Amino acid sequence: MRLLLALLLPFSVFFTIGRPFSGLLCLVLQITLIGWIPAAIWAVYALSQYNTDKKIERMNQQRR
Repeated sequence: MRLLLALLLPFSVFFTIGRPFSGLLCLVLQITLIGWIPAAIWAVYALSQYNTDKKIERMNQQRR
């Protein structure tokens, strides 16, 4: 669901993963029509990094 949100409203993904300042910066980028594509790519990349961090965190908790 977040991936779809990253493509349609890129700035909102940053708010859902706890990065509000990046969300505001992404919103400024997204306001321009040309900036929408880089904003969407950035949001998908940030979401991927967030998911990877969560997986690593779960693995570390299982090791303890």
